[in-house]
Amino acid sequence: MTLLAYNSPSRHASCPRPSISTPPTRIGTGRRRQSRILTQAGRRRQSRTLTDAGRRRPGKILTGAGLALLPWLGYLAGTLPPAEAAAWVTLDTLEATALLIAGTRLLRGDPRHRIPAAAAALLLLTDACLDLATAAPGTELATALAMAIGAELPLAALCATLAARPAHPAAAPHSR
Repeated sequence: MTLLAYNSPSRHASCPRPSISTPPTRIGTGRRRQSRILTQAGRRRQSRTLTDAGRRRPGKILTGAGLALLPWLGYLAGTLPPAEAAAWVTLDTLEATALLIAGTRLLRGDPRHRIPAAAAALLLLTDACLDLATAAPGTELATALAMAIGAELPLAALCATLAARPAHPAAAPHSR
């Protein structure tokens, strides 16, 4: 149907017919332009490699933090009362999962690290607030404050920064 409308003598808004009076396309200038495009693509690929190298360190940090939470889950499950253990283990399991997904995606150079990084930032911030709100005055509050300042809030800031960064488009494959 579209082919018939395109070939009909009348002009349609959805399928405009090209005018016969359009100037011919130049064919001879393609070689120089093609080499310039390939050179620019090579420069972009090189700068993207540097960006990928810059993602390795945050990827290792997030993956290491996610792995460090795994033994902590066992400690919480064994030391807290069952009702409290269920809530804290669930929250820390979600944190570990989000950190591991974001970290491994960063290490692979996958641009889909932003959503798990945002989730990890939110969960870490929630964990820090709940730790401080439920801690008893004294040593427990000092420990919660040290964990918030030393680990949870810096990790949340790193995750929020990674989630807010614009994603770089993947390199288009060259075809002949």
